[in-house]
Order: sequence, then C-alpha cells, then structure tokens
Amino acid sequence: MLESSRIDTYAAVLCSSRLALKKNRGMLNSYERKMKIMTKLDQKANILVEALPYIRAFSGKTIVVKYGGAAMLEEKLKCQFAEDVVLMKYVGMNPVIVHGGGPQISEMMKKMGKEPKFIRGVRVTDRETMEIVEMVLAGAVNKEIVTLINQKGGRGVGLTGKDGGLILAKKLRGSRDKMGHVGEVKAVDAQILKALEGDRFIPVISPVGADETGKSYNINADLVAGSLAAALSAEKFLILTDVPGILDDKKKLFPTLSRKEAQRLIKKGVIGSGMLPKVAAALTAIEKGVHKAHIIDGRVPHALLLEIFTDKGVGTEILA
Repeated sequence: MLESSRIDTYAAVLCSSRLALKKNRGMLNSYERKMKIMTKLDQKANILVEALPYIRAFSGKTIVVKYGGAAMLEEKLKCQFAEDVVLMKYVGMNPVIVHGGGPQISEMMKKMGKEPKFIRGVRVTDRETMEIVEMVLAGAVNKEIVTLINQKGGRGVGLTGKDGGLILAKKLRGSRDKMGHVGEVKAVDAQILKALEGDRFIPVISPVGADETGKSYNINADLVAGSLAAALSAEKFLILTDVPGILDDKKKLFPTLSRKEAQRLIKKGVIGSGMLPKVAAALTAIEKGVHKAHIIDGRVPHALLLEIFTDKGVGTEILA
C-alpha cells in the first residue's frame, strides 16, 4: 500500500509538473508572439520615422512620374502603384503621372489585323496607326490608371497632351516621312496641370500631342514626362523601368550619377538601347531646373514609396 501510495504521489507530482510545464510553455509562446508583434510594430514605427523628413521636405512639391513597364502590366504592381500615388497626394505632394502603353498598342494593332512596324525602336505611325494609338492610350490605358487611383481613394483625372493646350507637338527631327505621326514636344503650357493640382486632383497624361494645325502626334512618353517635369519645375522626376537602374558594362548598378557622368556614359556607349531615351529625358529635366531624376525598378513592390521615403532608394539617382 505504501509503495502504491508513493507511485500515486509521484504520478500526481509528475502530472502537476507537466501541467505547469505546459502552462509555462503556453506563457512563453504567448510572450514570444507578443514580442514578434511588438517587433513588427516597432519596424513600422521606424519606417514612419524614416519617412518623416522626406514628407516634410516634399510637401507641396511636384513629383513627375513616368509610368511604364511591368508595373503597368502586372495586376498586383498596378494596384501598388495606385496606392503609392494616392499616399503621395495625401501627405501633401503633387504627383503628375505620364504613362506609356507600347505593348497594349501593339496588341490592339494585331487584333485589328495591322502588323506593328518599328525603325530603330521607334513605332512607324501612319494615319491608321495614329488612330489606334489615341484609342489605346487616351482610352483604355489612361482610364484604367485613373480608375485604379480613384478606387484607392485618390481623385485621378485623365488627360492627353491635347487637353488644355498642354503639349504643342511637332514632327520628330530627323525622322523620315514614312515614320508618319511620330512627334516630339515643341512647347508645354502647364496651366491646366497647375489648376488641377490646386484642386487636389492627380493628373494622368497620355503622350499624345497636336501641332498648330491640329495634326496628332505619337510622342515618346519618357520625353513627354521630362518636358513636363521641366515646365512644372518639379522637385523630382521618376522613371519606372524593368531593370534595377543604370548599369555599368559589368551589370553593376550605379546608385548615383552626376549629369556629366551620365553624359560620359552615353558617349562611351554604356548607356544605350531602351535606356537612352530615359536618361535623355532625365538630363533634359535636370538641365531645365528639376532637382533630381531617378530611374527605378518598377518591378519592386511599392517602388515609388521606397525611392521617395527611404534613405537607400531602389534605382539610380541622377544629380545636376
């Protein structure tokens, strides 16, 4: 009986110990969960603290964004872009969006039985193609961006360069007659954009303009964005791409370049192909008074916020 009593006592103690251990483990797990939550909250607080000086510095300033690449094609990235733009507006900045739409134009041309043609990377734009360009850029693409911005709580307004006499265009210098309606920016009247900014709207602009006779032109979106940034004396000009930024001949990123360094890389042929019009647009903007231009990787989630509100950024910064 004594032995049995001892066994019962040992069992009771063991059971009690197990219960206590389980309780302690439960308390430990609860503590760990709380610590993880606190760590995440602390990280979020640090992000806000890091963003504060940038919010203060850029409040009331104009930020021109050239929107293109994967960020215009992938659904998740499109939503994140719209969220970024709306947040920029809510914290006091004045974002102005200029978008491209080359893949969408080519897709529509093929649907309509017309094969896209390019010469040195520039779309041959005859009269029929120009009509398709306007239909796609000023219609489907522009309105999709505006709708997303509005869904996220912003007040997007869709424009083309024709609206309010925003962009006076002319035939692209050096282009052949067979290039058709390929143009460049002759002059910018930013009055309509300034009026929209004052009323808390977010302008979304498709790169189509007209000359003095009313003839329509398809203009490179990078160059339109650069010209608008200059005309608005923008604080920043950001160009979204599908690469990490400007790379050297060993594919290493240049985090920062001066205007002279960028020009030297163009002469050496390090900057070429699809990157050339983007850098040319950035240099044009800087030469006309824009403080900084940034060529950033639009494939990175919330790339705009990371570039504007953090110390490191996500691309190449070009300085005057």
